[in-house]
Amino acid sequence: MVKERGFKGVLSRKRAFQILDHCAGAKVLVVGDLMVDHFIWGNVSRISPEAPVPVVEVVREDLLLGGSANVLNNIIAMGGNVSVSGIIGSDDMGRWLIREFGRMGIDTEGIITERNRPTTVKTRIVAHNQQVVRFDREIRKSVHSGNVSRILRYIESIRNDLHAVIISDYNKGVVSGKLLSGIREAIGDRNIVVCADPKQSDFSFYRGVDVITPNHHEAARALGVENINGHGRELNGRICRAAKSLLKEIGLKALLITRGEEGMSLFESDGSCLHIPAVAKEIFDVTGAGDTVIGVFALSAAAGATFKEAAVLANHAAGIVVGKVGTATVSREELKKVL
Repeated sequence: MVKERGFKGVLSRKRAFQILDHCAGAKVLVVGDLMVDHFIWGNVSRISPEAPVPVVEVVREDLLLGGSANVLNNIIAMGGNVSVSGIIGSDDMGRWLIREFGRMGIDTEGIITERNRPTTVKTRIVAHNQQVVRFDREIRKSVHSGNVSRILRYIESIRNDLHAVIISDYNKGVVSGKLLSGIREAIGDRNIVVCADPKQSDFSFYRGVDVITPNHHEAARALGVENINGHGRELNGRICRAAKSLLKEIGLKALLITRGEEGMSLFESDGSCLHIPAVAKEIFDVTGAGDTVIGVFALSAAAGATFKEAAVLANHAAGIVVGKVGTATVSREELKKVL
């Protein structure tokens, strides 16, 4: 029997504030694909005479933390304590990341520089709040085995201080079977919640983590459901049954699916299904929204929230961040205000 319930009654404002206030004492490790988000902002007033494309008159440029670095940034904005581990290149963008982490007071001991590999950079050209084009500079091959071992040694050195681990997989080569099995071995005897934002279509790759947070496209492929988004109890029941089977098959404690304008759905190993409607008033940009979701969810769980409570808080945080343009974060004060 599938138990389905709405989000009302899951989390009172008093309880939400209590969890948020406890975030300052929670320590989260973010391990995964570090990136730089490069934004070029401008205006368009004419079409190029050389080709049928807009001419963007550049107004300004910004460098922002991207990928797993954006997950970290969301945790910092929420007042949490964070450690980070991943790979950068021996280049200007890698050095910029190190300087930025230093400015934020974040230990960079877990960040490894790999030769002959560029720091991943995503460049977005935005005109009048609309993305015109994006181009990526990256290498997606697996990182050197010796560097994976160095990441694992770093995790072992800080494991006694951790309350949660986030595996932020952007399929750029850091997250591998060796890394995942090494993390399980390093923290297996600790009471640490492990969350993964997946990019592999076969979720059994993440066997051994507690929670995975796919979007509805990724979840549809993994669950074998043609279209997760839609209305009606029949569809939700079908998704619940498929999710329950997946949870049992790969030993997950929970599956949190982000469903865009339809909110989120949380499935737990006890058979419960929680469907949470979206709270965003306006959607300007979904860039980095998944980073906000997993960051706030894991931090809330580390601060003592149940998975249901953490999912409701993450849903509210996502509703704020999609109302901003560019890679954005949500502060604890902003979240309290909307609550």
